[in-house]
Amino acid sequence: MKVVDLFLLAINNLKRRKFRTVLTVLGVVIGTSSIVVMVSLGLGMSESLMQSFKNSGSLTKINISNYGGMADNTGKKAAVQLTDDSLKQLETIPHVTGVSPSLEVPITAKFGAYEANYSIRGVSQAYFSQMKLKEGTTPPAGDSELTLVYGNTVGSSFHKVKNWQDSYVANPMKDTIFYIFPEKQVSNPNGVSKDQPETANNKPQKKYILKTAGIMEGTAEDYSEESMYAYADIDTLKAFLKKIYKKDLVPDPKTGKNGKPLRYYVYDEAYVFVDDMKNVSEVQKTITDMGYSAYSNLEWLKQSQDSINMVQMVLGGIGAVSLLVAAIGIMNTMMMSIFERTKEIGVMKVLGCDMGDIRNMFLTESALIGFFGGLIGIALSYGISAIINSLTGGGGSDVLSGFTNGGEGQLSLIPAWLALFAIGFAMLVGMLSGYFPSVRAMKLSPLAAIRNE
Repeated sequence: MKVVDLFLLAINNLKRRKFRTVLTVLGVVIGTSSIVVMVSLGLGMSESLMQSFKNSGSLTKINISNYGGMADNTGKKAAVQLTDDSLKQLETIPHVTGVSPSLEVPITAKFGAYEANYSIRGVSQAYFSQMKLKEGTTPPAGDSELTLVYGNTVGSSFHKVKNWQDSYVANPMKDTIFYIFPEKQVSNPNGVSKDQPETANNKPQKKYILKTAGIMEGTAEDYSEESMYAYADIDTLKAFLKKIYKKDLVPDPKTGKNGKPLRYYVYDEAYVFVDDMKNVSEVQKTITDMGYSAYSNLEWLKQSQDSINMVQMVLGGIGAVSLLVAAIGIMNTMMMSIFERTKEIGVMKVLGCDMGDIRNMFLTESALIGFFGGLIGIALSYGISAIINSLTGGGGSDVLSGFTNGGEGQLSLIPAWLALFAIGFAMLVGMLSGYFPSVRAMKLSPLAAIRNE
């Protein structure tokens, strides 16, 4: 029997029992849509989590911290320090594409009656190459004039000193902002740092006007680990600070055993950039083996994804129960069909119809039930998904929108591969459910079938 003939015969047989076919297909629709919606919730949460981590920082970036010196297992401070020499060693690690120290200086920024307090971070060109800008450019290396790239939330941090409620959103690309750098700190005989007097003869602190190179991508509400800082090329910042703090290099220099300021830079933070996400864990382990404290967004992402995968398995299992019930319904429909068509099967056998054709006829019918149920189930799933996403989007439920990236992501995500897989899986379930009834029909005795009324 040709495939086309087999297909047409199966369609006609299903049409003969329309009501039973509709009820069986409905079971597959409910089962398929249940699985797809449950899995889509897991995919949506995973995608939203991934986007959230990308917004908060690069997934190929490793953060190294060394505040006050690392402590070993005995509680004593380790000798390892983040210096320019040690950063050069980090550059030699396989899969590392760039290294950047972080030299942070707190400042007071003033615009008219408004002011803000944030920090300027000196970073390398490797760091700037990872940065996404909304407008402008990144500062060139070794520029003679200190130029800043602003985080996307810095402009909204200006307020009046005596009235914090009175705020101003500054535009560094247009507004002239004055900067006041902190006074140099000195150490007293007890080794405790203290601020020097404001200036000699109580003169007002010097204000600087710094050029603006660009502003980071994002709005004033898009918070990330980079959004609240202004960034400068580290070599240019070092040269600028040296003019202010002379041999101390920075306002609060690290001191040696003799209590005197060190004449070289010791960084509290540094960043290592890796060529691919799959190599981040390996590079991170190498860094920690060198004695540094290192962490990455990818590390937290994997832990969160493990939790989401567990939730997704539970949700998928709940949906699978519905499809299992639908499979039992298909099997029951096929068995009833055999009992009703016993004489028809007997006639086909007496006329010399191939046993495989009889089996394939029932398998095709059950596959078509799975196909139509899966197809309608996918259409229903997209409708349910749209409703869920409308509730978690702007103006929807604040509780549900907490599962998405600030309400901008999709809590339910149905990619094309999931839709195609669901239809194929529904057909497979249909064929498996119809297999035993089809074998029973194939083994039915021709004489017993003809005598049956």
